[in-house]
Amino acid sequence: MLSSSSSDLLFLALAARLGHSDSSSSSSDDDESGSRNESTDSSSGDGDSSVSIGSVENDDEDEYEQVFIESMQNVKDNEDVRDLCAEGSYGYIQNMTNEDWEQLGRDISNHDHLGSLSITRHALEDENMSFLFRGLTKSNTIKYVTLYENDFGAEGVLAMVPFLQNVDYLEELNLNDNTITSEGFNSVFRALHGSAINYLRCSGCGIDSIKIDNDYIPRNLRILGLCHNSINADGCRELAKLLQRSLLSLELSKNSIDDEGVEILANSLCNSSLLQIDLTQNQISVEGLKLLLKVVNDISSIEATLRSNHTLNLINVVANDDAGGGGDKESEEVQQQINDTVMINRRNRNYPEAAGKEKVIHSQLNSIKRRNLAALLGVDGEVLYSEINCLHLPEVLSIIGETHGQGEIYVALRSSIAALFSTVDRKQCLQQQRAYHRAKLEAIEAEIAAIEGAQENAEVSRGVCNLASGHYTSFPTNELTSSRAVFVQPLGACCYRNK
Repeated sequence: MLSSSSSDLLFLALAARLGHSDSSSSSSDDDESGSRNESTDSSSGDGDSSVSIGSVENDDEDEYEQVFIESMQNVKDNEDVRDLCAEGSYGYIQNMTNEDWEQLGRDISNHDHLGSLSITRHALEDENMSFLFRGLTKSNTIKYVTLYENDFGAEGVLAMVPFLQNVDYLEELNLNDNTITSEGFNSVFRALHGSAINYLRCSGCGIDSIKIDNDYIPRNLRILGLCHNSINADGCRELAKLLQRSLLSLELSKNSIDDEGVEILANSLCNSSLLQIDLTQNQISVEGLKLLLKVVNDISSIEATLRSNHTLNLINVVANDDAGGGGDKESEEVQQQINDTVMINRRNRNYPEAAGKEKVIHSQLNSIKRRNLAALLGVDGEVLYSEINCLHLPEVLSIIGETHGQGEIYVALRSSIAALFSTVDRKQCLQQQRAYHRAKLEAIEAEIAAIEGAQENAEVSRGVCNLASGHYTSFPTNELTSSRAVFVQPLGACCYRNK
């Protein structure tokens, strides 16, 4: 329950909001509106829009505060409230005591319906954070916690740890624009390892070093936002541990990442599930861009292209002028090649083999594109037909003709004609060998048959001789067609008997 001062303040605020009279506020509202509108006109585009708002927007803010107050009461009564939202500009928030914050935490812990908690824009600092989370130590329903643009640091985050360790269904946590520093981030990250968190945002939090323990990585983390910090190559070395997990999006714009950091990330991206990475506004040169291009399309060989990353469908990166090469023709060309290759991944999402095949056709089997890519990446520019099995060349040439036209198929034929001829000669040679051995086999079979026939005829001749009488003179009377055997007949059959 809320403290007595909190309850009194709640009902006083409600009465004050509902008891406004139009007659008493009309002139003052007109004057205030004029001054606010004038202030709006004179403010710069980079200023905080909340400083210069018109009377209509001010009325909206009053309405939002009233909704918050009503929602607090419903949370206290355990009624069906799904969202609790507050900003530091609310008068009620500014007048809450530490005891009020602690009681609010208890009410939320005991509530059975709240799904989203949002307290933003200078409502919280270390002290009231400590009291809020002294009461708010668990939740069975909260999925979304938004605490951006407040004034707490590492101390306030440490007060959250028991809550983060005991919240069952937390999916998103937004701590953007708080000075939690590296200490706070590392504590939060470690505390979330057993949660259902899949989206963690800690941009603009003064993080310069990261420590990730492989045993304490949130198993369901999909999106990590770390923009506008001071993360360098050492931080990239720690973040690389996440790229072999289930992370889908890594937001690192406006940090201190140089080419060394890009190389560390690139080495972990080949077999990663990551879909998107944002590296804009860092200290990356054109050489760093080339490392990213090689990740998604390594043209050093056809096999290397097939092993490239076929998962990334968005790489946001721009070469930095101060780092060297930003804005020149080469960096623009590399960026265009990255975009084109990533588009292939996007077209073949969930089909990496199809993406690899399209990259080979797009870059390896087009002499001009391969030559340009080879020049950018510093590899041999010759088309690698020698890597293709010569028996597959007809199919490859057909693909080239269909995809790149007759001009390119002429280049391909000229480059692979020797292999094609060797394919034809080899085939003819094998056919000739087959015909030769088939003829030899037929001759051997015929000779075997003749021998078997002669042996049968000889057996017949010996049987006739045993049945005849008198003297017998044997002489050849018949030579078999395919044998040297002689058939011996009785003498009486061919000559006279002597008297």
